[in-house]
This record gives sequence, structure tokens and C-alpha cells, in this order.
Amino acid sequence: MNGPGILLSAKNLSVRFGGVLAVNNVSFDVRRGEVFTLIGPNGAGKTTVFNLISRIYNPTTGTIDYEGQPLTRQPPHRVAGLGIARTFQNIELFEHATVLHNLLIGRHTHRSTGMWNELFFTSRVRAAEIQAREKVEQVIELLDLQHYRDTMVAGLPYGVRKVVELARALCTEPRLLLLDEPSSGLNVEETEDMAFWIQDIQQELGTTVLMVEHDMTLVSKVSDRVLAMNQGEVLAVGTPAEVQAHPGVIEAYLGAAEDVAMLRREAAR
Repeated sequence: MNGPGILLSAKNLSVRFGGVLAVNNVSFDVRRGEVFTLIGPNGAGKTTVFNLISRIYNPTTGTIDYEGQPLTRQPPHRVAGLGIARTFQNIELFEHATVLHNLLIGRHTHRSTGMWNELFFTSRVRAAEIQAREKVEQVIELLDLQHYRDTMVAGLPYGVRKVVELARALCTEPRLLLLDEPSSGLNVEETEDMAFWIQDIQQELGTTVLMVEHDMTLVSKVSDRVLAMNQGEVLAVGTPAEVQAHPGVIEAYLGAAEDVAMLRREAAR
């Protein structure tokens, strides 16, 4: 069972792929309403942890509790219905559909009208369609996507597509939002916009955010707490400043001079 204020709790997670131990005895709690970020060099095990929570992988050992219930007993297709949504590092959208239609697809977890009602387009179905459209329009307004509402995704710039994928995840009305490297492929201005959206999602919607991210400026700007990983293990947990000043974290980033410099600058603030 999760303690008071804890939305998700991972205990002693390990994952082995053949002879490779990808995650080794990882434990952490995510509090309700916070932005909790996983950082670490490539191959640290961050995305594997995400895939465990998404139910893409099963842990070799350990447990994950979500809202006090064992998440590892749930099949992958039930995750969205539990109030967990995810974006991916590589954008997964329907390119030959409009932004509006992509977002409406995100509402499918809330449809409960049944086959016969849908077939005859009953008043109950019409009411559900109106409600879905209202929710989608709220997300469009929140993320300032009005200009792109009726545009095909295939014709959108990469940065806008990242926001559309974020919008589609929000249309499921998640209590826990998993963001897999949301700044990947974005320029500096687009990354600043992404930080703004994440803060709005946390503060205006009250959504808990669990994020994997490499951009330390974004991490410092939006994160309440950070967990640093390396070679499948936990190095440090704490505020962004505490983690970035941790000797083990700095050592893990050695060899990437820009990352080391960024870590030291952020820690000095």
C-alpha cells in the first residue's frame, strides 16, 4: 500500500534481459501533484523503468503500486483506463489525420456507450461526442493549438507534433503523465515552451508528472525532485540542486563535457 500523498511507489525493481541486468534494485516514490524526473546517461535504465510502469515490460523482481493497488498485475491495455498516459521519445501520432482527430482518439478511454448505441447514434452517443469535443477544445486552448486544430499532422513542424502528442495524452485526463524525453529534438525556444506547458499541466490541471529527460535546464526548471540513475542503479534522489551536486552523478556524466558543465552551473545556482 502507498503512504499518504504517494501516487506511485516502486520497490526493489530489477529487470534482466538474458544475461544483462538492465535495472537493479530500483526503488522510488512519486508524490501526488509533483514533477518527478529520472536522469542519467544513455543506457542508465531510465526508459526501462518507464516501460515497467507502462506495462510494456514485466519486472524480474520487485513491485509497482499505483494508487495503492499493484500495477504489475494489470495488462498493458488497462493502463490508460487507470489514469496513466504516456508520450514517447519518438512521436507516435496518426499522420494522415488532423490534430483535432488525433486528440479525439485520446478520449477513447472515456467512451462507455456500447456497440448498439454507437451503431444507431443514440442521444447518449451524441451527448458523449459533445462532451469529448468540449474536453479536447479545453486541451487545445491550454496548449495554444488553436491555429493547428484542422491541420494534418503530416504537415506540422516537429516541435508542434511534440505538443500535439502531449495534448493527446492530456485528453485521456491522466492522474499520472509519463513524459519520455519531452525536449528531444526541440530547439531552445521550443524547450522553453515545453517547460511552460509542463508547469501549466502540474499547476492548472493538478496532474502528477513522471519524466525522463536529458536537458538539465528543463529538469532544473520544472522538477520538484530528481532521481539519478547509472548502469541500472539509483545514484541519488533529491531536489535538482542536490542531485546535480552529488559526486556520483557528476562522475556518471564524465566524458560528456557539456553535461558536466551544465550540472556544475545548475548546482552553483
